[in-house]
Amino acid sequence: MAEYDDGKKVPSNRMSRVGMFGSVITKVATNMAAEGAKQLIAGKRPKAKDLLLTPKNISNITDQLAQLRGAAMKVGQLLSMDTGDALPKELTDILARLRSDAAPMPAKQLAEVLASEWGSDWQKHFLSFKFKPIAAASIGQVHFAYDDDGSERAVKVQYPGVKKSISSDVDNVVTLLRLTGLVPKEVDYKSLLEEAKKQLYAEADYQLEAEHAKVFGELLKGDNRFVVPSINNALTTSSILTMSYEQGEQIENLGDLPDAQKTELVSNLFTLLFREVFDFQRVQTDPNFANYLYQRETGKIVLLDFGATRLYSDTISQGYQKLLTSAMHNDREGGADAMSQIGFFSEHIFPEQKGAVVNLVMTACEPLRHNGPYDFGRSDLAKRIHDAGMALSTEQGYWHTPPVDALFLHRKIGGLYLLAARLGVSIDLPELFAPFAWEAEFESAKVVAN
Repeated sequence: MAEYDDGKKVPSNRMSRVGMFGSVITKVATNMAAEGAKQLIAGKRPKAKDLLLTPKNISNITDQLAQLRGAAMKVGQLLSMDTGDALPKELTDILARLRSDAAPMPAKQLAEVLASEWGSDWQKHFLSFKFKPIAAASIGQVHFAYDDDGSERAVKVQYPGVKKSISSDVDNVVTLLRLTGLVPKEVDYKSLLEEAKKQLYAEADYQLEAEHAKVFGELLKGDNRFVVPSINNALTTSSILTMSYEQGEQIENLGDLPDAQKTELVSNLFTLLFREVFDFQRVQTDPNFANYLYQRETGKIVLLDFGATRLYSDTISQGYQKLLTSAMHNDREGGADAMSQIGFFSEHIFPEQKGAVVNLVMTACEPLRHNGPYDFGRSDLAKRIHDAGMALSTEQGYWHTPPVDALFLHRKIGGLYLLAARLGVSIDLPELFAPFAWEAEFESAKVVAN
């Protein structure tokens, strides 16, 4: 998470935000002209792409988009989900920086937001309130406080202007990326734009996030593996979310944890995902490692940030139940049928393209077919998925975008794969998935019917 910086005010009105886009385009064009002249004098004939993708230009683009927070990051996330490693390395680097470099708002601006939401006498609710944030992300920043009865609180405050400028911000971000030539022309991004806007509006409604957190708290009540922060309703608004403060370590920094504990931790997260998809049909789809904390003394996982929660229909939930079951048994035909139910294929797909899509998905499900624990740390699965995806888009010419629910779910699964690889653990996924497999549910349904 970003360190506290009291000098970068968040642009809170539409015109100032639009002006930032114009500013970065002007800077990029100026830098391209200067670099081109320099290389021509040196006797070189530079390509436009080489002039564009200089460290200086990439830095300008990233700095401006990071200051806009939510829209830039959400579009980046969706583009990454749709095209994966087919994106140019330069854009991948920019998106990676945007995910981690959100700059917090200045103290004065923060005070204005608090007064606007809670009233000018907002301090009466707290014994103390730390203005230096403990975390800063795409939509808002989090502060530590003691409320008036001495309870520890985490207070998430939304950046001003994000909610009102979502539609124009998303349009402008993609326009900027198009103008800079960093998004492949083949990508059909219009439906993704609309989804980016809907997802941002949902994540910007902190009262909706509070409701999701309450539901997860009830669903996981009694499950000692997880901790869900409790919500303070009286101090929660559409732009401020106040909850219990839960301690824990960043989950990706647990390299020194004993192997058995790391394996248990990641196994519990995979089991939670299966419960979300197949039992709850309610999935927290953001795989950001910062959404998890780990308590060493208890082995519990703290679940944070429910803004990206999505509800899944029977069609999608059961489709994935059939798909993963088919993948576990290496049943390509059953997998293809399940993928059709989910919506993977366009109406005009050629047989060879359909086969390539099935191959890609079956490759991604390799851990489910493995006999015993699958070693994520030593696997080259990520590279093989990348190679298959590149072949599908470049050689097969197939760019159909699956339903957005599928994209968000794939992103969550990919995040767990990445965490398992980061921690170097071996996980027995077939064993974890077995209680949720389609046959198990089908057989139990037959028993009840008889």
